[in-house]
Amino acid sequence: MTKHIALLRGVNVGGRTRIAMKDLRDLFTGMGFEAVRTYLQSGNVLFDAPGPRPAAALAAAVEKRIADDLGVSVTVLLRTAESLARTVARNPYLAREDDPAKLHVTFLAREPAAEQAARLETPAGETAVFTLVGDEIHLHVPDGYGRTKLDNAYIERRLGIPATTRNWRTVTALHRLAGED
Repeated sequence: MTKHIALLRGVNVGGRTRIAMKDLRDLFTGMGFEAVRTYLQSGNVLFDAPGPRPAAALAAAVEKRIADDLGVSVTVLLRTAESLARTVARNPYLAREDDPAKLHVTFLAREPAAEQAARLETPAGETAVFTLVGDEIHLHVPDGYGRTKLDNAYIERRLGIPATTRNWRTVTALHRLAGED
């Protein structure tokens, strides 16, 4: 079994794309996954999947099932417990920021090509900074994520890649939960 973390983009944010976490747990269990649990109401699902399966195929299967069973179209980004451990270990802003509310990670559906990555730059006048590491972007937002222009929508527009952002507390909680089993 491989421990996965499904990060659903835009679920239960701003009053749209509503999914009850019980329905989400039932859906994952119905797909044959084990040790299914959700974290918060924002579409974070931890589960065990049998055998090695390509992440893109697994994410597509979950997206289709959510659309078919729940009538909601969402993007699902997958990480394994091991990849999430690497995410936590390589945050370049931990040494300079004590407040976890000012740290975020934007998870990308895939690693951007060099020409895509070159389009990602900090907007003028922005105090936030970022570091692109493979298929994720570490963010340090000293003025708060709600005030930054370097948000999920900006990153998706610049890269042309689906993405979802989680705050540092959520990332570390998911990491901890993924290691409990």
